[in-house]
Amino acid sequence: MIKTGSAMKRSIKYLLTGPVLGMGAVLLAGCSREDPVSLEGGTAGGGPDGIAHEMIVLGDQLEDPYSLENVKAAVSSLYPTRAGRIDLEPTHIYARFLPSNDAELEQLQDLGLELSDHPYDYEIVQEGDYYHDPVLPEQEITWQYAVVDKDFAFPEGIRCEILDRCYIPDGDATRADDGIDWDAVEREAFRLTGNAELLEPATKAQSFQPQGRIAIVDDRVAGGKPIGVSGVRVMTNVFVKFSTTYTDRDGYYTIPKKYSSRPRYRLVFKNTRGFAIGVNLILLPASVSTLGKGSPEGKDVVITSDSDRKLFCRSVVNNAVYDYIGRCGDGDMDIAPPPSGLRLWLFQNMDASSAAMLHHGAIIDTDLMGEFLRGCGWLVKLFAPDLTIGVKNHDDYSSIYSSTVHELAHCSHYARVGNTYWNRYISYIGIGFLTSGGATYGDGTGTWAGYCEVGEMWAYYMESKLFAERYGGSMPAFGTSWWFFPQIFRYLDQRGFTRSELFAALTPDVVSRETLQKKLVELYPDRNSIIHQVFTRYAP
Repeated sequence: MIKTGSAMKRSIKYLLTGPVLGMGAVLLAGCSREDPVSLEGGTAGGGPDGIAHEMIVLGDQLEDPYSLENVKAAVSSLYPTRAGRIDLEPTHIYARFLPSNDAELEQLQDLGLELSDHPYDYEIVQEGDYYHDPVLPEQEITWQYAVVDKDFAFPEGIRCEILDRCYIPDGDATRADDGIDWDAVEREAFRLTGNAELLEPATKAQSFQPQGRIAIVDDRVAGGKPIGVSGVRVMTNVFVKFSTTYTDRDGYYTIPKKYSSRPRYRLVFKNTRGFAIGVNLILLPASVSTLGKGSPEGKDVVITSDSDRKLFCRSVVNNAVYDYIGRCGDGDMDIAPPPSGLRLWLFQNMDASSAAMLHHGAIIDTDLMGEFLRGCGWLVKLFAPDLTIGVKNHDDYSSIYSSTVHELAHCSHYARVGNTYWNRYISYIGIGFLTSGGATYGDGTGTWAGYCEVGEMWAYYMESKLFAERYGGSMPAFGTSWWFFPQIFRYLDQRGFTRSELFAALTPDVVSRETLQKKLVELYPDRNSIIHQVFTRYAP
């Protein structure tokens, strides 16, 4: 049974939020446009310019300077003799939607809408990761706010309300008359609506396209210098003036729209390479980390292991997945990439990880999986993750990276063998976990144990291989203490087998150590003696 109301919220918060560990500071390494700012992690630092992970706290509703009527008033104020000749039409519509179920929410997302769970025209007293309208029951999807084009075709069957018709100046595209200084009009609209204090002193005469870099430090890479947070979405808004972009591989971004006032900056962990990290309350497909307000010229963020815990973990996993997918092509590892649309969860209060692939159609006993995930099978059914990454006690980049690439190796294997194979594999792990006194992989006996044997040999080998390639030194011996033998892949690697050649043997009919050996001999008969030697050496 799916929990409802406050019980549901408490359970989700326990699993998806968990204890907040090691809260520190996100250092904003400002360039000449803005001095560095320290954003404290956790709810204690959750003011309007801070980072927090509880529910957003809204204050008073503000007068929107981008309302069509307010922009018209600003034009009349600055150009009283010409205002009558300027016929302004709305450029955008500010609306909110109330999807009744997940299918309707996905329908809105498929229309390309940038949805927000909180309104844009309210003061934010305390930042946070999510908002739920207190008027609505906690178990229901909350209002979703969006700014859409004036000609947007509203979908039938989904409850929606038009909140305002807006005029958002955006360069030549909204220039009604070449003699109008629209930057000045925008600032005048702020003044007339009582929002002049939101304007930056340095921007009294101009507006800026925010640009900057989102970076992270891996102490063991690049001499500890920041590296980019790659392919992550950066969102900015001032009232209904809303704009998004993605960072490039090195973490640099440029926001398409210009601002005269301090935009609110957020990272949405939905990546250009087709994956999303996390789920916020309730039913949002990607986690959001607020960065607070910043200069209209841009904001630079450098994330370290002492920064906000969730921001750090999300950024490490983001980079691990981005890099892994990029390396799967024939110019590098030449193996199957994870399927597109990958959905990952991060658990702060667990150290175990999994690759259940539920979002991609693996159908397992979700009650059993829920017991593995501490009694929350209902949550698994509701949100259907592909990967879960446990980050408890993982306090540095390398340990989170290691766990993530292990699960990504499983994703490549899944892409090759499909759901029937995977159902048996994951079911064995769940049953083995419960019947062997909590041993992660059971004891190697029972139905479908061979699926686990092959899958974990591959994943631990890949984890060791990728770890060594990133951090140097000899290949670690991850997984070699279990009843299966990733040493077999390591041995073959050391004797000239490529990753691609080993991966080629992971076909749907390879369901045990014995069938793996047979497949390798079938594919590479000229190396039969090496294959026989290693399988004999590591016989159970």
